[in-house]
Amino acid sequence: MEPISLTTALASFSERWSPRIVTAVNDYDVRVAKVEGEHVWHVHDHTDEFFLVLSGELRIGLRGPSGERTVVLPRGSVFTVPRGTEHKPYAPVPTEILLFEPTGTLTVGDRHDPVPDHVDATTGHTLA
Repeated sequence: MEPISLTTALASFSERWSPRIVTAVNDYDVRVAKVEGEHVWHVHDHTDEFFLVLSGELRIGLRGPSGERTVVLPRGSVFTVPRGTEHKPYAPVPTEILLFEPTGTLTVGDRHDPVPDHVDATTGHTLA
């Protein structure tokens, strides 16, 4: 067990929407990702999804019984998407994020729109 530099972890890869697992807490992965452009509308049926914006800006479209809305997360902001909420992350500029998700959680959730080529449907990659 050694400290992990998030700066070093983020510098070790360039792929967008392809998170790396930096550590684990109980049964949760702590993941970092570089993102830009649109992800995909998706739902995590059994878990919330926690976002922390390390740099840039992340927008998350949300769909619920009362309609659609977008939350804007500037650098340093956190937001949790509740389980069962359809959502679509979008980054208008290159952005770096940190996520907490149960180990084994797919980045595209349990239900999703067709996955574009630039989105990595993964449970997270181990840091190199």
